Amino acid sequence: RESDHRAWTPVTYTVTRQNATVQGLTEGKAYFFRIAAENIIGMGPFTETTKEIVIRDPITVPDRPEDLEVKAVTKNSVTLTWNPPKYNGGSDITMYVLESRLIGKEKFHKVTKEKMLDRKFTVEGLKEGDTYEYRVSACNIVGKGKPSFCTKPITCKDEIAPPSLDLDFRDKLIVRVGEAFSLTGRYSGKPTPKVTWLKDDIVVKEDDRTKIKTTPTTLCLGVLKSVREDSGKYCVTVENSTGSRKGFCQVNVVDRPSPPVGPVIFNEVHKDHMVVSWKPPLDDGGSEITNYIVEKKDAHRDLWMPVTSATVKTTCKIPKLLEGREYQIRIYAENLYGISDPLISDEMKAKDRFRVPDAPEQPIIKDVTKDSAVVVWNKPYDGGKPITNYIVEKKETMATRWVRVTKDPIFPSTQFKVPDLLEGCQYEFRVSAENEIGIGDPSPPSKPIFARDPIAKPSPPINPEAVDKTKNSVDLSWQPPRHDGNGKIIGYLVEYQKVGDEEWKKANFTADSCPETKYKVTGLTEGLTYKFRVKAANAAGESEPAYVPDPVEVKDRLEPPELILDANMAREQHVKAGDTLRLSAVIKGVPFPKVSWKKEDHEVSPKADIEVTGVGSKLEIRNTVHEDGGIYSLTVENPAGSKTVSVKVIVLDKPGPPRNLQISEVRSDSCYITWMEPEDDGGSVITNYVVERKDVASPQWIAISSSSKKRSHMAKYLMEGTQYLFRVAAENQYGRGPYVETLKPIKAIDPLHPPGPPKNLHHVDVDKTEVSLVWNRPDRDGGAEITGYLVEYQEDGADEWTKFQTVPMLDCVVTGL
Repeated sequence: RESDHRAWTPVTYTVTRQNATVQGLTEGKAYFFRIAAENIIGMGPFTETTKEIVIRDPITVPDRPEDLEVKAVTKNSVTLTWNPPKYNGGSDITMYVLESRLIGKEKFHKVTKEKMLDRKFTVEGLKEGDTYEYRVSACNIVGKGKPSFCTKPITCKDEIAPPSLDLDFRDKLIVRVGEAFSLTGRYSGKPTPKVTWLKDDIVVKEDDRTKIKTTPTTLCLGVLKSVREDSGKYCVTVENSTGSRKGFCQVNVVDRPSPPVGPVIFNEVHKDHMVVSWKPPLDDGGSEITNYIVEKKDAHRDLWMPVTSATVKTTCKIPKLLEGREYQIRIYAENLYGISDPLISDEMKAKDRFRVPDAPEQPIIKDVTKDSAVVVWNKPYDGGKPITNYIVEKKETMATRWVRVTKDPIFPSTQFKVPDLLEGCQYEFRVSAENEIGIGDPSPPSKPIFARDPIAKPSPPINPEAVDKTKNSVDLSWQPPRHDGNGKIIGYLVEYQKVGDEEWKKANFTADSCPETKYKVTGLTEGLTYKFRVKAANAAGESEPAYVPDPVEVKDRLEPPELILDANMAREQHVKAGDTLRLSAVIKGVPFPKVSWKKEDHEVSPKADIEVTGVGSKLEIRNTVHEDGGIYSLTVENPAGSKTVSVKVIVLDKPGPPRNLQISEVRSDSCYITWMEPEDDGGSVITNYVVERKDVASPQWIAISSSSKKRSHMAKYLMEGTQYLFRVAAENQYGRGPYVETLKPIKAIDPLHPPGPPKNLHHVDVDKTEVSLVWNRPDRDGGAEITGYLVEYQEDGADEWTKFQTVPMLDCVVTGL
């Protein structure tokens, strides 16, 4: 029952053991329990627990503490921290016990005070150089739990700490010119770090304005009366043997800008206004220009009048001028930190000075083709008003009327491609300029030109190279020029020079003698080294020369033979009978190798066509037959070596005749036929055999098997006494081969055996020189009629029997005894 209830609740009625588990209890509540024994007579009195029992998990000692760490080490102390156990055993932790062991000793010794609940402890009074390891245990009301895992061995010595850096400044700092600024911070580390200041990666040195102060814990860089040149990226580095830390600050020393850059340009001048422009200051003071202040002044007065103070452009319209007066303009630049010194212009009179543009100079004509030309001119004086258009005119030289080449405006370009010229005609061109006042005078006419495609000298040939050589010649090859100069390439001029000479000699004297992009230079001296060059020529003349990159020594070139096999020279080549066999390969080598074809080390068949060219060789056999198969070899040989390749050629054909046809086990209605596979399967697997028979009296063969793959067949259904011929042929995927036929007819009869022995031989009469014998027929005649009986006698004691005679009947008189 619960301690605060009076009613008892039964747990079970059937317990026969001396223990029971009570379930369904509520954690944290207190209960009383009672037990009574029972036999067949009845239930005895209850025994009750003396005090209430509170339901909770059983209490054990705590788990081991977690994460025991060494936080600091000096030459005579060690500071450690740890975390509580994951499980406190069901009861609060009452204290921690920290133990240490001197390395080399066996026992741990307690180092903490009684009832210590802090999870941090400093062990003091240690001896410098000694090495200890530590462990910590947790205690609750049950007792002390397992100790934590031991620390690594810790030697008492002053610790090393990497540098730390705590800065008082931000990443960016803006300072006005003339003001002071300082960069300060704190640092630490063991051993004491070295402090270095850099500006734009250059070490900062102290001077009258720059001061550096460093204490064991603080650092400071101060600059007095800063100037614009103090701007830059400052870096402080704190470094000791364990590492380094850096801090950065971008310092921008700002000032008012420098003056705008002159001179002031008068873009437009009118009687009542002007348009001026200038260039930005060389130094914006470290801050963006916010605006320009523009003022004007009558040159004969001292009063400056504002024009604008809100423009950011470097151009400005100066309004409200009096015609004929001279004016000066001054301009200031302004940023967030002040206004620059002024830029002052020259004096300029306010008056209209506009007229139509001047006539351009004589235009130049270029890029003439058969139907177009490009007219180029220089911009004339615009008359004070901007030019808005150019007018280009053309006329044939012999005509009198100028014609405008386009109605579209031409501006601002100072050139124009005139289209639609007539090929072969001669033209002149002129140009006029137009502004808002009107059209100016035309330029002088251009020089006359004919409308036709121009011809220029070609560009040099491309990539000349020596591709071959002998003891007295060199073969050159090149590619055509990239540009033919709009004229047909007539040919090429080849020149050579002996190394060491200055004179170039002509290999050919006219370009048309070498129309192709190759040439053989002959008549050279063996063993000497030559340079070569090639020029292209068209109707306009010769191109610049293109040089062969390296000098060439004139001597016979030896290159061992090389075979580049075509696909039909694979290791095995199959060709169907009746088709054409082709074998070919590309051949290289200097000098060109001697070529020979062989079949099985013998000359190839006369029906084979063999062709040898300067780059390869080809063997061709038309209407192939099976005998054309075999191993073909191609051998190429020159003084530098030889090379041979082989290919197995299989001519796919019908198989040959089967071999060793035999008939056995002849019966009156059947016989057994066997044979061997053909010597030649035609290059393809035998798929089946065809077996036929023929009555000798009949002209017609009859098939008795056409699908069997076996090399035997039982011929059935023969007519007894009839004579038969048999034949067999093999088939593959290319057809049926020739038949093999039995040499002589086979008669369909059962086989014969010798007759059995005569029965009941005995004599019926005896004389002194003869004996009369009789006997009965044998039980079996062996399958044929008995033709006679052989009678033999033997003298008693002798080994051999003596033949007497053969008789047809069942008796005989033996005489001569």
